[in-house]
Amino acid sequence: MSIVEDRLAAAGIILPHPNAPIANYVPFVRVGDMLHISGQVSLDASGGICGVVGEDVDLERAKQAARLCGLSLLAQMKAACDDDLDRVVHVVKLGGFVQAGPNFFDIPTVINGASDLMVEAFGDAGKHARSAVGVYRLPRNFAVEIDAVVRVS
Repeated sequence: MSIVEDRLAAAGIILPHPNAPIANYVPFVRVGDMLHISGQVSLDASGGICGVVGEDVDLERAKQAARLCGLSLLAQMKAACDDDLDRVVHVVKLGGFVQAGPNFFDIPTVINGASDLMVEAFGDAGKHARSAVGVYRLPRNFAVEIDAVVRVS
């Protein structure tokens, strides 16, 4: 296991298998030392967290949804780095999208569910730039979707 995976295991975190694309795209593209990971939705073995945040999904559940996205991002990083998360040099940027109701404005707190996970996994190398955007709809009614740009060795 890698140092990063040891850290995750100590925190009781088990990575899922990388999600397959649901349309005509690839899960990630590497250009030089930069890895661009396609949006990961709030999917888990039970089917995931779906619905409109602030209506069907409360703040705490939405943060859990963002954490699920973060776990999927980590799984894609691992796949892209030949199963070695220690090859992640820096999480450069996360782009977070929340399917938000008309009166829900705490979008940055939702995306913290993934941001906190990146710091938990990588320490200072997990600190990143970020966008946190409320949107009208997300694919298949998922509550949250997050993409990433990561520097790898």
